[in-house]
Amino acid sequence: MLMTWLKELCALNGISGDEGAVRNYLQEKIKGFPGILEMRTDASGNLLVHKKGAEPAKQRVLIGAHMDEVGLILTGVQSDGLCTVDAVGGVDADAVIGRAVQVPGAGLGVIGATPIHKLKGEERDKKPSLRDLRLDIGARSWEEAEQLVQIGGSVCFYSEWTELGGGRVASKAIDDRFGCAAMLCMLSGEIPYDTWFCFFVQEEIGLRGSKTAAFAVDPAAALILETTTAADLDGVQGDAAVCRLGGGPVVPFMDRRTIYDKALYKAAFAEAQRLGIPCQTKTRIAGGNDAGSVSQTREGAGTLAISIPCRYLHTPFTVAQVSDMEQSLQLAQAMLARLHEVQS
Repeated sequence: MLMTWLKELCALNGISGDEGAVRNYLQEKIKGFPGILEMRTDASGNLLVHKKGAEPAKQRVLIGAHMDEVGLILTGVQSDGLCTVDAVGGVDADAVIGRAVQVPGAGLGVIGATPIHKLKGEERDKKPSLRDLRLDIGARSWEEAEQLVQIGGSVCFYSEWTELGGGRVASKAIDDRFGCAAMLCMLSGEIPYDTWFCFFVQEEIGLRGSKTAAFAVDPAAALILETTTAADLDGVQGDAAVCRLGGGPVVPFMDRRTIYDKALYKAAFAEAQRLGIPCQTKTRIAGGNDAGSVSQTREGAGTLAISIPCRYLHTPFTVAQVSDMEQSLQLAQAMLARLHEVQS
């Protein structure tokens, strides 16, 4: 069910602060699963689920992934009917020029920029800013546009789920609907110990949801399921690739927000070896995820991250390897018991 649920989740829109459609989907699925002790939404919008295991918890454990995706937000309407936008999360202007987007109330729109033949001199070499771009919804005046859109409205990437060669798929929002789909798989079956599963909001704008959710759960140990940048492209040499598609789950020892629990880090590679699946780490200290806030909650929590390598993160088409996703779920399921047992 992993890939089926992932495809359905990626089709939903849910930029930071507007995750309702994703949360509703998850709630509908989870309410039919066995052993759900509690399911609630907190004031931040996080979905917190407590599932019964075969045995009572040895220590309080949290499994987490974020529901939100990067996108754009509508900031203004011009007299000619074009709209201004800005980023929600880390969005590069180069990645969205000429792309179709979904605009609630207006249907589809296109992100436009000044044509290159209209740029002069140094303007051609200048990197574009999102504030230089315009959202074209087909309106011909402020009056027309004002009837269709609302300032502060979500603007989401438009892309179709696409199966590529070599067992790879492309879609928007694999970051981090993969983590959500993997958690659904874990929730749908049996688990060894009572465990909290938390679907976070607003990761892309500063790990905000995980901060409040982790404070509520107060875990001793945590596992974050995520995606991470793979730069394994032609011309990228050595450690600059960071991680590679087809190399299996990515288990980092450190990123810009977290130094991961060393016992859990070692245990993850031991479990991967036992399972007979590949496992890799990040070859550069870069990025960050909800572990940054979860690991610092209250008295602290020993934290591990398992990510899938993805190319072109934070664009309308992220590319991921199916085998990496399946193996990451395998490793996460195996590590669930270890999280209850391994002491930092």
